[in-house]
Amino acid sequence: MGIMTWGLSFVPNIMNGKINLCPFASEGCIFGCLETAGRGVFENVRTARKNRTMLFVDHQKTFLIQLESEINAAQKSAKRAGMKCAIRLNVLSDVGWHKLLDFSKWPDIQFYDYTPNTNRMVQYLQGKLPSNYHLTFSRKENNQTAVELIASMGGNIAVVFDELPSTYLGKTVVNGDDTDVRFLDGKNVIVGLKAKGRARKDSSGFVVKSKLVNA
Repeated sequence: MGIMTWGLSFVPNIMNGKINLCPFASEGCIFGCLETAGRGVFENVRTARKNRTMLFVDHQKTFLIQLESEINAAQKSAKRAGMKCAIRLNVLSDVGWHKLLDFSKWPDIQFYDYTPNTNRMVQYLQGKLPSNYHLTFSRKENNQTAVELIASMGGNIAVVFDELPSTYLGKTVVNGDDTDVRFLDGKNVIVGLKAKGRARKDSSGFVVKSKLVNA
């Protein structure tokens, strides 16, 4: 069965930080953020994301009603196509959606996200989050202690590299750019992502240098 995916993109940080939907962002990931990558280069896309973000912030109840309707529509579209429905609600944000939506309403939908929120990731690994919600932990230049904790618990960790190594932290590196459907990665692996856009010029340590991994 094929997989039909949908994603929800907010503006992670607007109004000079007064609205921050990615509170664990580091300097390195802010610099290399994919907010302006792909379709984000177009003004109409950025405007739509901002309007969506403001609706979520200012009129959350209305937003959630609309979001549930769109999730139902996505599920129906996938079913008509004979495909599995997968939804990533935090494409450019880190909202605790499991606290806002009842994922049990959609047992046939696979929800998935990346998160740098250590507590949320630990809860996931302890089986305390919805069974149809898959999380991958995000490594940044300032959370190595958390990375080592998650690694010790067998969690999958996304790491941005200049060039993908075969192993990292003693774990197999899978190519995270081949597909975005992280719930297919298996368990206890490193999800390797190639530095893109401004991240190629990173000097913060957010991008791991392969020559140091292989040294």
